[in-house]
Amino acid sequence: MIAAAVALGALAAALAWPVPVALSTAGWPSRSPATALALWQGIALGGALAMIGALLAFGASPAGSLAGAVRALLPAFAAGPIPESFGVVHLAALTLAVGLTVHLALNVGTTAVRAERSRRRLHRMVDLLADPTDDDSGARVLAHPIPLAYCVPGLRTATVITEGLVDLLDADELRAVIAHERAHLDQFHHLVLLAFRAWHQALPWFPIANRAERAVVLLTEMLADDRARREVGAEPLRAALVRVGAAGEPGPYADTGGVNPDAGMLEQRLERLGPSRHPLDPRARAACWAATAGIVAVPVGVLAGIAF
Repeated sequence: MIAAAVALGALAAALAWPVPVALSTAGWPSRSPATALALWQGIALGGALAMIGALLAFGASPAGSLAGAVRALLPAFAAGPIPESFGVVHLAALTLAVGLTVHLALNVGTTAVRAERSRRRLHRMVDLLADPTDDDSGARVLAHPIPLAYCVPGLRTATVITEGLVDLLDADELRAVIAHERAHLDQFHHLVLLAFRAWHQALPWFPIANRAERAVVLLTEMLADDRARREVGAEPLRAALVRVGAAGEPGPYADTGGVNPDAGMLEQRLERLGPSRHPLDPRARAACWAATAGIVAVPVGVLAGIAF
């Protein structure tokens, strides 16, 4: 049990700082944003499992298993006394593991509730203020002079553009922008971003949480750019991005809070639309996917091994 706690603690420490720092500064994610996004999700999930698992393994070590700790402590909590083999540090570790689990779960729940309320409010505003476009794009046009485009996810989705954007862009550029926004909806980017936003809000003192959320926002923008490029072409998309700038999209999806695209992200997006872009080698992609699976499988396997 102590060996399992040490192993999970070492993994949690690696996934808490050096691994995500290295990933956030690497150049290859822009060449394969889907692979990088999966790796970020693996780091977040594997890190949380390893952190909680290390605490559980250490706290339950006097009983030899998690199930044994439950059998020993539950009756003691009800009628006492606590077994002498469980010291203060063991009880503190178990308490911290349970508290951290509840804290993370509550933050995911509250973040999801706030996001859903915001989406419902935005849908009502779109229904009230925006008109359908004349084409078959399915977008809604908002009477506003500033060029903007955003999407509202949910069971009922909406892609919103402003009259200022329609006046600024030509037909192909406008199609590229709409395709970009539709990609956010079709690929459920709001769910990915919600998890990382909840992680950031749960651990605001954790520097890597902000870095991870920013990296994931940029990757979802790149994935949406790839969809627009396939449907319309790179040049219309590039021209639209240059004309509208980073302020033309309030976020990967319309919602409150979180990280919004900025000039630095826009520059990286424009750079990868050039002819010099080369996708990541298939062997490297396979290695990243294997690493993602391993990062999650290791803590799950260790916890399964000490469960009984």
